[in-house]
Amino acid sequence: MTNADRNQWISTVVRVVLAGIMLWAGLAKLLEPEQALRAVQAYRIFPPSIDDIVAVGLPIVEVAVGVLLLLGLGTRFAAWVTTGLMILFIAGVASAWIRGLSIDCGCFGGGGDVPSAGRAGRYLTEIGRDLVFMALAIWLIRFPSSRLSLDRLTGIAVEIGEDDNNPDETDESS
Repeated sequence: MTNADRNQWISTVVRVVLAGIMLWAGLAKLLEPEQALRAVQAYRIFPPSIDDIVAVGLPIVEVAVGVLLLLGLGTRFAAWVTTGLMILFIAGVASAWIRGLSIDCGCFGGGGDVPSAGRAGRYLTEIGRDLVFMALAIWLIRFPSSRLSLDRLTGIAVEIGEDDNNPDETDESS
């Protein structure tokens, strides 16, 4: 198996895992819009009129990105969006932590103000989890070509300079 083949299979697994994560997060919020609004409000970052937009718009973006990743369509674009979302989520959680707020992030539904017991550990776990998700997205930015994807049919993922992902490349050490 060449490095390119291995990378494509790894990218396939990463793409499907991230798709599941984004779909789960988005659908959980879409199914409970009042709770999603409470989660956004708990961060105390936006004015109330913007809270409403974020509470509705964020899950739509998450579901759209999840669908793109699941289909393997526009994989690099979807991975960039996912990376951007993770940066925003990490910044939001860090901001709540620094400001001494005690909230449930609302990342996969739920959310809002919670008792302060275990706050530091909870925030570290959430930031760590989002860093892992971001690392997966960065993998897909670097190696967007994957098996079982619509990108392969359209040739979207194949760009000049993607030597590590070129299926025609042979690995002499294998």
